[in-house]
Amino acid sequence: MSSLLPDLTVLKAGTGVLTKSSDGTLDRAQLVHFVAGIAGLIDAGHRCLLVSSGAVGSGVSSLGLDAYPSDTATRQACAAVGQARLMHVYGSLFANFDITVAQVLLTAGDLSTPERAAYVSDTLRRLLAEKRILPIINENDSVAVEELKFGDNDMLSARVSVLAGAKRLVLLTSVDGLLDPQTNELVPEVADIDQVLGHVRDDRGKFSIGGMASKLTAVRHAVENGIETHIAHGRHPERLAAILAGTGLSTRFAPKL
Repeated sequence: MSSLLPDLTVLKAGTGVLTKSSDGTLDRAQLVHFVAGIAGLIDAGHRCLLVSSGAVGSGVSSLGLDAYPSDTATRQACAAVGQARLMHVYGSLFANFDITVAQVLLTAGDLSTPERAAYVSDTLRRLLAEKRILPIINENDSVAVEELKFGDNDMLSARVSVLAGAKRLVLLTSVDGLLDPQTNELVPEVADIDQVLGHVRDDRGKFSIGGMASKLTAVRHAVENGIETHIAHGRHPERLAAILAGTGLSTRFAPKL
């Protein structure tokens, strides 16, 4: 798949970046900070796609729940309500920077054949032709069943990055990046993703911080398709410009192609 733009960056924000740890509801103050960071990238001429979690969490309170639901129907109902709320917040905040948001909801089936993937690619290409439009992608949790799921938004963001021919993928999480298990210090660069994956088993290995195993699986998919990938702290969006410049605080995974 040819690149939609030669310098496209896909940003993926996990639930922990966007919601409060106390109750899982949207963290409005953090969202203001987060949106300002992305707007700064767009103002500087970077082209971005955002893969955003947070739909189920933002819908929990609307259904009068005090925790994430365990049954599929209620979880999908939360996603249906929460996705609308999440996009409303994004739309309002990005409007302050004269940026329009576009919602793209996907299931794994939408990328299951070359023909269907091409439809998604064409839509993204047209949206990205507009410099002040930010496509925001999420899994269509209100209808996706197990066989139609990507697994998680880490893998969704990796597959979208490959589809769009992105230059880089930045997975934003609740830690600065991959930490050395011996020193607990940040690993700034990983040349061989397979060496790291060998230390992760079911998120209980020595690199298993905040779902790091699933992130590294997504990282491998991206780097094997020639995409530079970073894991960085999403609650410090002011670091994004430096990360894209190659000097920011993150773990960088070198592309294999």
